[in-house]
Amino acid sequence: MLASHWIQRPDSSDTLALTDGSATLELSGAGAGAGDTMAEGVAPDRVEGTLLRFGPGVNADTVRRVGVVPPAAPARRRTWRRHALPAVVLLAVVALLLWHRSAPSLGVDNVTVSAASPSPGCDETADITGTVTTNGRPGELTYRWVRSDGTSSKVLREDLTRNQKQAKLHLLWTFQGEGRYEARAELRLLSPVRRTVSAELTYHCP
Repeated sequence: MLASHWIQRPDSSDTLALTDGSATLELSGAGAGAGDTMAEGVAPDRVEGTLLRFGPGVNADTVRRVGVVPPAAPARRRTWRRHALPAVVLLAVVALLLWHRSAPSLGVDNVTVSAASPSPGCDETADITGTVTTNGRPGELTYRWVRSDGTSSKVLREDLTRNQKQAKLHLLWTFQGEGRYEARAELRLLSPVRRTVSAELTYHCP
């Protein structure tokens, strides 16, 4: 497509004549002699020294003559490069989350309960310890202590870190008064699995 300022029109002295029977083109001035005649339907390549392009598009010679700037590189490639790093980071985060979700969860291998002193004396406090052995995965234990005197604790929680394969859960039970009492302390593990273990104590105060 050519802008109008690309074409320099012939001077008024130039003559362009068309007849019905045949197409003739008479040019005077530079590029053509007077009386030159072209075949029907054929137009000249130059008019007053200006290159004309008939039909769609502009050829390479025209580009060089009129200084047409070739189109820039597609913006799609620059946009892809700009978004490549955030996309890689996002994929890495998603892969990490999926790996954590698919990894083995906290598991319990064994639960035991023991008393530091199975025969507390007068007005003594017994330290009862529950030991939970795990598979070393991080997670949370929930549990409850139940005593044979009819009292129980609220639901308690213990957080375990990675590679921590054992948790120590303590119950302090204070005895008072005279007499003898057979006591039992139960550790009821609620999650990640349900287990119930107990320890027996004998309180004696003459």
